[in-house]
Amino acid sequence: MRPAGKPLGLYIHIPFCKSKCVYCDFYSLAGNEGRMDDYTDALCAHLTETAPFAAGHTVDTVYFGGGTPSYLGEKRLVKILKTVQKKYHVSKDAEVTLEANPDSAGDWKYLKALRKAGVNRLSLGMQSASDEELRAIGRVHIMAQVRAAVEAARKAKIDNLSLDLIYGLPGQTMARWQENLTAAVDLAPEHLSCYGLKVEEGTPLYARRDSADLPGDEEQADMYLWTVDYLARHGYRQYEISNFARPGRESRHNLKYWTLGEYAGFGPGAHSDFGGVRYAYEKDLTGYIRGVREGTPMLSENDTIPDMDRDTEWVMLGLRTVCGLDPADYERRFRRRFTCFLPFLKECEKAGYAVFEDGRWRLTPTGFLVSNQIIGGMLDAMAAEKQRRADAAARGDFRIHLD
Repeated sequence: MRPAGKPLGLYIHIPFCKSKCVYCDFYSLAGNEGRMDDYTDALCAHLTETAPFAAGHTVDTVYFGGGTPSYLGEKRLVKILKTVQKKYHVSKDAEVTLEANPDSAGDWKYLKALRKAGVNRLSLGMQSASDEELRAIGRVHIMAQVRAAVEAARKAKIDNLSLDLIYGLPGQTMARWQENLTAAVDLAPEHLSCYGLKVEEGTPLYARRDSADLPGDEEQADMYLWTVDYLARHGYRQYEISNFARPGRESRHNLKYWTLGEYAGFGPGAHSDFGGVRYAYEKDLTGYIRGVREGTPMLSENDTIPDMDRDTEWVMLGLRTVCGLDPADYERRFRRRFTCFLPFLKECEKAGYAVFEDGRWRLTPTGFLVSNQIIGGMLDAMAAEKQRRADAAARGDFRIHLD
């Protein structure tokens, strides 16, 4: 029997969409259906080319993200997945997730074929239960199609279902958001992702942000706090700022991002953290296909990061999760004392933003609302400690490690 290697997640970006939503700043393209076959071939070739570098790893998660992966079609998706299964060591219990829009996931036979090919987790972009809100943000589905897609998934025997929702939509009231989340919970998914709307520069929504009747920060905060409480009462445990799951149904793939796990991305705009290197591909469909075929440059980022220099990431990502930060793990990983953070964390504790439980520091729901500021304070404490060490070393004082 082949020994299990280091765990590795694969992210496969599918950039095709029927239409572009007004808030979306992900790399996705509408009207490029004619490129789907060429792109599928490029992905399979790139996966094959990269596989030898993952020989010492076991793939335990595969994530098809987008764009709209379900829009690519059954045959192309199965072809990509078979390439993964043939070229990589994939664990028998690997989590294989497909993102889908409800309008392209209503055929249970289509979903059954994907399940038989290995897909065992479906993430549906519900976003709202209101057809009016869906139209306002450029979604191409209606709520009836969400229900049909959920029914199709269950009929296809997919027992790990996630629904994505957005709060803070144009004109949205607290009452409407409560109706949306209640409708989602009534569909009994195993997982829910609830994101506050962010108006990103360069999107159509950004261009009309002043007239879009967007809920303010305080209104969004109220929606978020209500969400955390409501989902807890209905059996969904919060495990990250925006993610909630039934026990044992957390997204194993996404947890890799928040715990510094290794993952390799494929496709334009895809990011990787693999083999001690962080890298990303240019957001250019044509350039990606050409790069795979001809070996021309495709990377937009490429940075080697030693393990000992990942302390900043460890703090930033750990504070996004309900598990939070383990001081002992920090000191073991980075050979530095955690004590530099304690004065700031204790101030956060007094303000109700953080708690120390079971040997770990974590943020409270109200702390998550101001997590960017808290992370900034933690990084300031880290920078001050590093400067203190540098000053001590310059003075020839080597006792600093005893502090």
